[in-house]
Amino acid sequence: MHKLQSQGLHHITMMGADRQTSIDFWEGVLGMPFIFEQPNLDDPDQGHLYFDPGDGRLITIFTNEARAVPEDPAEQAVGQLHHVAFSVSQSMYSQLVERLDARGISHSGEKDRGFMNSIYFRDPLGMLIELASYRFEPPAGHTHADVLMEAHKVRVAAEDDAIADTHLAIAIENLSAQRASLSD
Repeated sequence: MHKLQSQGLHHITMMGADRQTSIDFWEGVLGMPFIFEQPNLDDPDQGHLYFDPGDGRLITIFTNEARAVPEDPAEQAVGQLHHVAFSVSQSMYSQLVERLDARGISHSGEKDRGFMNSIYFRDPLGMLIELASYRFEPPAGHTHADVLMEAHKVRVAAEDDAIADTHLAIAIENLSAQRASLSD
């Protein structure tokens, strides 16, 4: 039996409150251009706002002017989304704490994830957002996922707990060695 083969993330749709709260956060805080809107074609009582997260894909929000921002965020439970992560450059990452603090947005502070750096905070509706920056660039012809898969193999062989810079460096070297050279 054949797989249902994915070729990447198409879009993520979230339940929002009112229209302006969504625009203020997704475009005003995260800098995602608000590119178009239309009614939710499955529920005409809701609006459907479309934002570009920076890679041409879509983040969409269902809105309804009768929905208010909740007082308390929903508890996380099995089967629910834990967080949504967005990519930022290292130069932007270096400014995140200052920029979040300037907006009065509480956050986790910087988190070292071995292969990336992260900061977590909540959107106005309580959803956990992560802004993450890879600490490496993949070699030409390879993706971040290629490097991480190779780094995982290196990490397991070294019997280490988590991917670190040394594993990434070896992974990039291994992937780069697959490229033909006249001296071979």
